[in-house]
Amino acid sequence: MTFLPQLKIPATYMRGGTSKGVFFNLTDLPTNAQTPGAARDALLLRVIGSPDPYGKQTDGMGGATSSTSKTVILSKSDSAEHDVNYLFGQVSIDKAFVDWSGNCGNLTAAVGAFAINSGLVDAERIPQNGIVEVRIWQVNIEKTIVAHVPISNGQVQETGDFILDGVTFPAAEVQVDFIDPADAKGALFPTGNLVDNFDVPGIGRFQATFINAGIPTMFLTADALGYSGTELQEAINGDPEALAKFETIRSYGAVKMGLIATPEEAQARQHTPKIAFVAPAQDYVSSSGKAVSASEIDLNVRALSMGKLHHAMMGTAAVAIATAAVIPGTLVNSAAGGGEREFITFGHPSGTLKVGAVANQEQAQWQVSKVSMSRSARVLMEGWVRVPQEQI
Repeated sequence: MTFLPQLKIPATYMRGGTSKGVFFNLTDLPTNAQTPGAARDALLLRVIGSPDPYGKQTDGMGGATSSTSKTVILSKSDSAEHDVNYLFGQVSIDKAFVDWSGNCGNLTAAVGAFAINSGLVDAERIPQNGIVEVRIWQVNIEKTIVAHVPISNGQVQETGDFILDGVTFPAAEVQVDFIDPADAKGALFPTGNLVDNFDVPGIGRFQATFINAGIPTMFLTADALGYSGTELQEAINGDPEALAKFETIRSYGAVKMGLIATPEEAQARQHTPKIAFVAPAQDYVSSSGKAVSASEIDLNVRALSMGKLHHAMMGTAAVAIATAAVIPGTLVNSAAGGGEREFITFGHPSGTLKVGAVANQEQAQWQVSKVSMSRSARVLMEGWVRVPQEQI
C-alpha cells in the first residue's frame, strides 16, 4: 500500500509565560485549514498528538499538560487599530476536541514577538531600540490586548533578567495589558451579584464569585472545599475523587453563569469556565522548593485548567483574579483583606505573581478598563511541523 508523504507546514514553537504552543501564520496553513471547521481541528489535533489514550502526546508537539497542549493562529489585522489577529485553540489531550471558547493569556506574551518576526507588524512601527506596543485583536473573546515587546538593534529582545515564577530561566520582561477585559457578550458579574450561593447536587452548597474578565471564572473559598489554599499539584491531581468533584462544581457553575444550559454540556466546553479557590495569605513552600512568606503576598489562589490543578497560574485567570481583587465584596477581595486596591500579589503553586487592574463603578455596575501583568516569552524552535496526510 502506498502512503502519501507528510505535509510540511511552517511553524514556530514558542514559550509564552508559563505555557508553550505551536504558532502558525494563517496563510501558511493548508487552504482547507485557513477557515474554521473540521479540517482545521483535525490538523491541529494531529500536530499536537491528540487524541492520545496514553495521555502523553508522544507522537506530536504537545507536552501532555493543559499548559503545553496549545495552538495559535495569527494573521495580519485589516483594522487600523490593531496589528495582528490572534486565535487560540486549546487542544484536548485524550479527546478529539479543540476548544475555541477562550483565550490563553500566557501565550499572549509570545504573540507580539511572533507577529514582529513574521512581518505582521508594519516596519515603521518598530524602533531600532526601545519598546513596540503590538496591538492584538484576540479573536476568541473579541478583545484588545497590548503587548509591550522590547526591541534591541531592530530585533525582538528575548533574553533578559526577568524572573517569572513557574519558568526556570530568566528572559526579557513583556508587559501585557488586557484592555476592557470583561466579556463583551455579558456583564462583568453574570449573575448580577458579587457573591452567590449555589447548590451542587450530591456535593453541597457553596459561595462563589462568578466573573467574566479575561476568561469566565468561578472563585470559591479553599476552606469550603476542605483545602488550605497552599496545595501543590499532586495534592489535587493525584486525587481522582477531588478532580471529579471540581469538575462537577465547574459544570453547575457554568450553568449558573449562563454559559451552558445543562451540566452535561460542560464536557464539550473544557477550557471555560475556569474554577479557582482562594484563601488568606499563608506561608508555604512552592513546587520548586522556594519558601513563600505570607508577608510577601496578599492571598493564595489555586486554579484548575482542563480538569487539572495548574502548575502556576493561567494568564487569563490572573486577569480574573486581578479584576475581582480590586472590587470590594468579592471572595477574592475578601481573601486579600478587603478594601480598595489597585494591585495585588498572589501566591500560586510555583511562586508569586503581581497583577493590577483599573476598575470603577458606573450606575451601580462595576467596569474594568485595564488589567496589567508582566510575562516573558521566547522562540524555542522554528521551521516546519510535519503531519501525516492520511491522519487528518
